[in-house]
Amino acid sequence: MQSASWTGVVLVLLAGLIGAVLAVRLRRPQLAWIGLGSTGAAFLLTAIAGVSAPPAHTVLVAVLAFALAVVGGGPVVLLTLDLATADARTGRHGGIMVAGASRPSTSGTPTAVGQPIEVLRGGTTIGVLERITTAGALMSGLPEGIAVVVAIKGVGRFSELASPEARERFIIGTLASLAWSAALGVLARLYLVG
Repeated sequence: MQSASWTGVVLVLLAGLIGAVLAVRLRRPQLAWIGLGSTGAAFLLTAIAGVSAPPAHTVLVAVLAFALAVVGGGPVVLLTLDLATADARTGRHGGIMVAGASRPSTSGTPTAVGQPIEVLRGGTTIGVLERITTAGALMSGLPEGIAVVVAIKGVGRFSELASPEARERFIIGTLASLAWSAALGVLARLYLVG
């Protein structure tokens, strides 16, 4: 029974990773539901079998959970943002368009009041780094590393959070990304210390 459950954990994490890769490649954040379901199933199977898995299963679970945390986080964040902020316009560089104030834009040229500017550019890359660090910190038993990620991200993005739309998107995206990578980092850690 335990061996079948541990194999089940590996298989559902693999299915989640395949779903995440498809979501990224096809640009279909709705496919994030596959990763969400597989992560829930992995926790359920872990509760049934326990975490004292053989070394091969432990390594596979840790690697797959880490990969799913990093790759699957982007579609989960996009799905969450789609559900929460349906009216945000996306810019050319992956940021969102907001009404500009009388200040320099991200390109350094001044913008007229009310002229749309793109903020929160580079969120995809920052999100990947955030999820690598979060899952890695939890897997290594150093959860305080998450505080460093949040601090760096907050300071780095502070100047772009003038509009309510940007603040809302920043908070929702960050929390979705952190929760996703933390859940999978904890799952991997359970097996690593099992």
